[in-house]
Amino acid sequence: MGEYSPGLAGVPAARSKVSYLDGTKGLLAYRGIQIETLAEKSHFIETAYLLLFGNLPTAAQLKQFDHDLRIHRRIKYRIVDLIKCLPEAGHPMDALQAAVAALGMFYPDKNVQDKATQYISAVRLIAKLPTIIAAYARLRRGDDQVQPRDDLSYSENFLYMLTEKVPDKIMAEIFDTCLILHAEHTMNASTFSGLVTASTLSDPYTVVSSAVGTLKGPLHGGANERVLKMLSEIGTVEKVRPYIEAKVKAQEKIMGLGHRVYKVKDPRAIILQQLAKRLFAHLGKSPLYKVAVEVERVGEEFLASKKVYANVDFYSGLLYQKMGIESDFFTPIFAMARVSGWLAHWIEQLKDNHIFRPTEIYEGDHGLPYLPISDRES
Repeated sequence: MGEYSPGLAGVPAARSKVSYLDGTKGLLAYRGIQIETLAEKSHFIETAYLLLFGNLPTAAQLKQFDHDLRIHRRIKYRIVDLIKCLPEAGHPMDALQAAVAALGMFYPDKNVQDKATQYISAVRLIAKLPTIIAAYARLRRGDDQVQPRDDLSYSENFLYMLTEKVPDKIMAEIFDTCLILHAEHTMNASTFSGLVTASTLSDPYTVVSSAVGTLKGPLHGGANERVLKMLSEIGTVEKVRPYIEAKVKAQEKIMGLGHRVYKVKDPRAIILQQLAKRLFAHLGKSPLYKVAVEVERVGEEFLASKKVYANVDFYSGLLYQKMGIESDFFTPIFAMARVSGWLAHWIEQLKDNHIFRPTEIYEGDHGLPYLPISDRES
């Protein structure tokens, strides 16, 4: 029997060509292309194609992929009815998981090994997740759902469905880059749970629903929402140092600092900080940005020796807040981006599929007698 590794830490669970990271060097690449290059030169739809199919699309391929995504943005009215029935106080991730699982009932393509099925399933999921998220954001407030517009880009359309206002180009471009940065990140918890589900040859809607449920957990997604809460609680730059000192002394986690893999500042955090500066220059300063910068500076002062630095969640919440997005929708937006990565791994898994069946180390008793209920102590 193999050696026990809690949480399967450090245990390779798959072979993949989708993405690569080096936590010591602060390097992240999708299909061999550096994340910095994609953030600067690509857009989300092109990056999603790259992740799914392994290469940058030709002009014709990109045009067809973009067209297919645009015409599949709408969701069935029964999905809207389902969303209307959900508690308005519920978390949007629960609504997203329920709606994604229900999608599979409307598109019951069972032959997941078929290339055409893989393509149209990926298109539907990437196209419809933004519509589901935006619909719940409005319906829970008692507002009507805003129907998607085929003439708007992916990011423009999502922000439009949230507010019924077409966003300006700079905001849409920044949001689109945020999606690129969240689209993929090798073998993380949600990707792994999706692969476990995929290995049973379950349909892609169930695969993504499984991954969404995993992403919801506070140890995975949702950290940017908690970073924003932390920054609000600190309130001013002057209160940062005593806050950090108290956290370090109590050996408590500081939200947005530290990563399981990165031993330097997360390369995505570097880009997000640059995007934040650009957005604030365009829309006006965020009162919490200076607090965030000071938290990072003081945090490094105390924690750099332990190789704890800002991660992807540290600045993304400030960006989304400035765009007028409610904080409990930060993680659904994470899922909206990451679905392309999950699906890329799903397609890859099916090329040489083996059902996941790990073992366990039994530490219980053996040979115990069965006691009649009359002989059992209360």
